[in-house]
Amino acid sequence: EDYNERYGRDFSIPTHALFKRDVAARLAHKAPHIRIENSPEQQLDLLIVVDQMLTGFDSKWLNTLYMDKVLRYENIIQAFSRTNRLFGPDKPFGTIRYYRLPHTMEQNINKAVKLYSGDKPLGLFVEHLDENLKKMNAIFEDIATLFNRAGIPDFTKIPDDLAERGKFAKLFREFNSHLEAAKIQRFVWSRSRYEFDKDPENAKTVIDLLFDENTYLVLALRYKELFAGGGGGGGSDDVPYEIDGYLTEIDTGKIDADYMNTRFDKYLKMINQPGVDQDQVRQTLDDVHKSFAFLTQEEQKYANIFLNDVQRGDADLAVGLTFREHVTKYRSNAKNEQINSLILTFGLDESKLSNLLNSGVTEANLNQYGRFDELKDSVDKIKAKKFFEEREAMVIPPFKVNVKIADLLKKFILRGGFDI
Repeated sequence: EDYNERYGRDFSIPTHALFKRDVAARLAHKAPHIRIENSPEQQLDLLIVVDQMLTGFDSKWLNTLYMDKVLRYENIIQAFSRTNRLFGPDKPFGTIRYYRLPHTMEQNINKAVKLYSGDKPLGLFVEHLDENLKKMNAIFEDIATLFNRAGIPDFTKIPDDLAERGKFAKLFREFNSHLEAAKIQRFVWSRSRYEFDKDPENAKTVIDLLFDENTYLVLALRYKELFAGGGGGGGSDDVPYEIDGYLTEIDTGKIDADYMNTRFDKYLKMINQPGVDQDQVRQTLDDVHKSFAFLTQEEQKYANIFLNDVQRGDADLAVGLTFREHVTKYRSNAKNEQINSLILTFGLDESKLSNLLNSGVTEANLNQYGRFDELKDSVDKIKAKKFFEEREAMVIPPFKVNVKIADLLKKFILRGGFDI
């Protein structure tokens, strides 16, 4: 009755077999519940069973089996196998948690695995949380060493060398594979120290993390820039190293910008106070620069321009704006100047250019509805010929001018603007 009310069904005792089949399909996201993940209210998230569905039931969505009973031999193998369907980064393995007579169960598991694996349990047991944390620390040290050797100890940009970028891409992917496993094993960012007591006769193992969530998100931002060509704009599909698409979707907007603001506010107070120690001022300014790691490469460019204006006393420090909001304002003003410069130089139709820039177009749909062709047609060919001939110091035939116009406009739109 509860199931019927919750999910709008009408099963009864005579149709119990259909009820059980519907439960299995709902849990496995199979027909008629294929896209049930898009309707959370229709999902079945927890199933409590005695014997049924411990065997013969497969679901890639089933990730954890909680055991409050003692099993032996084939029952262990069959029950544990309910969790062994892998499902991408969200489910790199299944998890088993057993509570009833754990030492007896451990012996039973070892006996069952020994019997049914031919005493060769290859790839059966995953690494536990302590091992995943150790490997995350080790990989982070490798990443830090890579950036240090490239002269970027604060992770403010990705290395210029392609081989170093490829190494970083590989290390970051490895780091995330352990991180995803650790999260399933109850790792949380709010804890920086973990203690393990596997053997009561031995001392506890303590693992202190060498990184925090902010540092991780900064590295994720740098990883995204590998895909974007390293500059925060103008992505390239032809990068010479392997990039995992799902890692470029990490939400780096959660990076704590408060640190930047506090460092910047402290710097402003210092430069406006008489008799302040200049070494302290320089140290605080260094701290502000270090916080630039939280910004994209393009944002860092405008952050430096803004900071230079502050040092010269030329910045308009609007009351109530955070450091990042000042940077965004500078970036927006610069983009407007780039757009105005392009319009004046080539006599472009402003509305047609704005329409393309604000539509989030890609190379594939740039000329959808002929809008890119219309923009090119609005170019003043005389102005364009003059621009390219002055820049290249040579006479350029009209057909080549048209090619150069198309190429420049395409890059400008796809990159979101640049100084021409």
